[in-house]
Amino acid sequence: MLAAYKKAVQQVGKHVPKCQGMRWPILAGIAKVESNHAVGRNIADNGDISPRIYGVLLNGSGAGGNTTSFPDTDGGKWDGTPTGERAVGPFQFLPSTWEGVGQDANGDKQANPHNADDAALGAAIYLCGNGRNLTNRDQLKAAILQYNRSHEYVSNVLGWIDQYTAAAKDPDLKNVSSKVRTVLDAALSQRGVPYSWGGGNAKGKSTGICCSPRGFSGENINGFDCSGLTQYAFAKVGIHLPRLASAQASVGKRIPATLGTFALKPGDLVFFAYVPGRDSSIHHVGIYVGSGQMINAARPNTVIRLDAVDAMDGYAGGARLL
Repeated sequence: MLAAYKKAVQQVGKHVPKCQGMRWPILAGIAKVESNHAVGRNIADNGDISPRIYGVLLNGSGAGGNTTSFPDTDGGKWDGTPTGERAVGPFQFLPSTWEGVGQDANGDKQANPHNADDAALGAAIYLCGNGRNLTNRDQLKAAILQYNRSHEYVSNVLGWIDQYTAAAKDPDLKNVSSKVRTVLDAALSQRGVPYSWGGGNAKGKSTGICCSPRGFSGENINGFDCSGLTQYAFAKVGIHLPRLASAQASVGKRIPATLGTFALKPGDLVFFAYVPGRDSSIHHVGIYVGSGQMINAARPNTVIRLDAVDAMDGYAGGARLL
């Protein structure tokens, strides 16, 4: 879903040239409230979501908070029922609204509200209106209010937008070399990609292998584990790392844990071990970005993100490759 939000931001200018300030956290805030980012659904490589997401039948019954009856407008094409209307997809569009804003974002020549890419672009177009400036808080509120005419809804969405904006803030990379910046940019670009045990390599994300030592499966998850992510990022500058975190500790200049985290510089590998001082027990690696933070593919059921170095136990020093 994060990839769909980012793609929509890149594409919306083609459809609403006067729109300003569209950012992925805005789309994420809407989708968080509308469908919790399609959690529990499968999202295919082309963006198709299954099973499809349907809201309650809007027949005025009061179920799900609906008090107004909406007649059918699509013959059940999108909402699966010809007897009435219901919201569809991760952004919960009414079929009648989708008719006005739906666009093909993934190149399959169909505008489908049940496709993550199409739905995110449709939401961006709808929020942009005739050309809003979404950097203006009042205009952003007006856009969200248009989406759902509830001030409680607007406050809820704004809260999520602010949280995602804070989480997406890039670290200060002004004083790093071009190679370090290339490595960090490559790793940071994968934020939001799921952890997959055994997944990822120098070429990019991949489906993991069956099971971690603790029984977590990665076989159906396309993403990275910690050392797969470091392989990918450093391959961008021609450094080919071994697959295991413990083996990566032997590459470059070792930074002993006894020097503390203050000895780390942006671009350094950061290691964690079961037994302090024993590199053979290293089980995890991240990439230091400065200010006590690292890019981290932490564990199953998480996504790649920025974490504090001290968020994990067993700090085992670092390695400087650049």
